Amino acid sequence: MATFEDFKKLDIRVGEIIKAEVLEKAKNPAYKLWIDFGEEIGIKKSSAQITECYKIEDLIGRQILAVVNFPPKQIADFISEVLVLGTYSKQGVVLIQPEQPVEKGDKLG
Repeated sequence: MATFEDFKKLDIRVGEIIKAEVLEKAKNPAYKLWIDFGEEIGIKKSSAQITECYKIEDLIGRQILAVVNFPPKQIADFISEVLVLGTYSKQGVVLIQPEQPVEKGDKLG
């Protein structure tokens, strides 16, 4: 069972999607995302299997939550630097996002 101490090891931050493209070489349909986490962290890349619920044009400017302290992972020909958070729902993966606009880089706590 995970403990609260385990949870505290995760650095989960708010970022704003500034660019999105189809990840052509992925085994499963996915997007390449460029996410701005503000001055402290900067812009990071992520691969996200969210194509069932989102079109690229709907992603730009959207705030999301992501784990920013996992090691980078290669997905096809793309290096994913952060893990975007979402729920595995009946309609597909649904992004977790703040209820109202907040500062880029704000930490989940």
